Parts: sequence; structure tokens; C-alpha cells
Amino acid sequence: MIEVLVVDDDVRVADVNAAYVAKIPGFHVAAKAHSAAEALRLVEETPVDLVLLDHYLPDETGLSVVRALRGRGHQTDVIMVTAARDVATVQAAMRHGALQYLVKPFSYAGLRTKLDAYATLRRTLDGGGEAEQAEVDRIFGALSSTPAPELPKGHSPTTAELVRRALMAADGPLSAQELADRTRLSRQTAQRYLKLLERTGRVRLSLKYGDTGRPEHRYEWAASV
Repeated sequence: MIEVLVVDDDVRVADVNAAYVAKIPGFHVAAKAHSAAEALRLVEETPVDLVLLDHYLPDETGLSVVRALRGRGHQTDVIMVTAARDVATVQAAMRHGALQYLVKPFSYAGLRTKLDAYATLRRTLDGGGEAEQAEVDRIFGALSSTPAPELPKGHSPTTAELVRRALMAADGPLSAQELADRTRLSRQTAQRYLKLLERTGRVRLSLKYGDTGRPEHRYEWAASV
């Protein structure tokens, strides 16, 4: 069984989320918490595999809880379950190691999709050994809430995922050269994938005008997280 800690400042919401988790085969609610301090204490005292973590807590933020867990050496997996939808919070959650981000309000089906994907990921990783490229692609894409676009021949899902992650982690739109620098792709490759993702609606294009010359093309991730 995958042991889950449900954290939400609202007791009723925590009860609903816990009831959702309890309905999903393979998952068990180990405990519920309603504050950051209580969540951190329970992780110390209770065997927990996964934390469903709200961001808005009465004493600290959910992101503070994630930072504290990592600072204490806990590798417990975290899925943010919160009404916080600003890009800065989403990016910070990703940078601090949250596996996924589920925006309230959500349905039982929405949560089950995330937890079923998490269970699949756990089974894959627990198998150990070495992974072929197809397996690596599946591991990295297991928790993605946005279906991968159909890629034309000659395009790699791994490279598309690399571009996606770099854009989501950026503080603002990136040029093709900036993306290339961050991903260690060539500028031509970065440009090719940016154009592809723009055509499929995953990437938003904007123009930055300077004093002279042609405007610079800049790109940001536009699909839902």
C-alpha cells in the first residue's frame, strides 16, 4: 500500500480528499494534517510515501513544508493540491521537487488520474535496473497532465519534454538561444521544437521589439500544468 498524508487547512476539505484517496486501490490514508507544523511532525512520526499538500496553511506555506522536508533529508514524494495557481508558485513547487500540481477545485477522477500515474511511476522505479530510452520517456512523462503532442517523424519525445521543463522553470519568456543555453541543445534544435510546440498550442509566442532591427521571438509555456 502507498501511505498518504493529506494536508489541508480546511478540515472538511481534508476529509473529502482523504475519502477520495481511500477509494483508490493501492492507496491508504496514513494521517491528516491541518497545519505545516503538524504535517512535518507526522512525517517524522509516521511512515509516509506521498504527501498531498495544500499551499495555503495557517502557519507556513506548502512550499515551506517541501523545503523543510528536503532540508531534513526526507525524500517523501509531494503532490501539491491547492487553489494557488500563480505561475511563480507553480514554478517554485517544481523546483523544490513536487512531482505534480493539482489545482482546486478538482474531481475524484482528476485526483485518481494523478494517483494512478504516481502508482505506475513507483512500480517502474521500484523495479530498479537500467532503463532504455523508451522507459526513460515513460518515467518522465508518467505524471504529465498535458498529453504529449503527436510528434512528426524525426522529433524526440525526450527533447520535447526537456524543452517543456525548461520553459516551465523559466521566470519569463525565453528566446531560442536562451532555451538552447539552458538545455544544451543547439539553437537550431531549440528553434525547431519551439515552433512545433507553438503550432500545437503548447507554447505561446511573443515579440520583443528593440531600438533597431527585427523583433526578437520569445516563447513561454502556455499549456495547463
